[in-house]
Amino acid sequence: MSRRILVVEDDANTAGYILKGLREAGYTVEHVVDGRDAFHLASQSNFDAIVMDRMIPGLDGLAVTKALRAADVRTPILVLSALAHLDERVRGLRAGGDDYLTKPFGFAELVARLDNLMSRGPARVVETALSCGDLSLDLLTRKVTRGGQALDLLPRELKLLEYFLRHKDHVVTRTMLLDDVWDYRFDPHTSLIDTHISRLRKKIDQGFERPLLHTVRGAGYRFSESA
Repeated sequence: MSRRILVVEDDANTAGYILKGLREAGYTVEHVVDGRDAFHLASQSNFDAIVMDRMIPGLDGLAVTKALRAADVRTPILVLSALAHLDERVRGLRAGGDDYLTKPFGFAELVARLDNLMSRGPARVVETALSCGDLSLDLLTRKVTRGGQALDLLPRELKLLEYFLRHKDHVVTRTMLLDDVWDYRFDPHTSLIDTHISRLRKKIDQGFERPLLHTVRGAGYRFSESA
């Protein structure tokens, strides 16, 4: 049975190049040029993969990708873009894309990437947020809220908070923090940890009824709703 590919591309020349090549290679291909049409078709039909241009009318490619993942559509998505900067590639993957291919590209590479994506099966569920009690960290926007109140954290504080949330309810040692948050390999008794823990604790716990960041004497720290 032929693989079904949805191509979302508004540039006529690029779309023609992709459609012709995929059809000649034996794929069944459908094509739309608008983001809203792409979301409707991809959420209503079963495709084996989606080729998603980054810049399309209606909703852009990343917005469509995010919306599909939010709707629990797990079809593998290959994002196409003329934007080759690292930050743009990261944005595409964080939006829920499974791979990112920059223009101009060779058709053989496009097919190889699609075949690789389809061989993996449906995309895994992408984690977009971490939480503990009424505190939440949005992994896409890097925004932190507690009780509906926005908290302003510095980059290192954000990294530290994310680590605690990923190890929620477990004891985290000072050595673990140095290795995984700072990538340092030296005396775990350094005051570096104490300084950052103190700053983070003030921002996330001060003024709230229940503390989340607890010190475990002789062991380290635990991020938990319970004391």
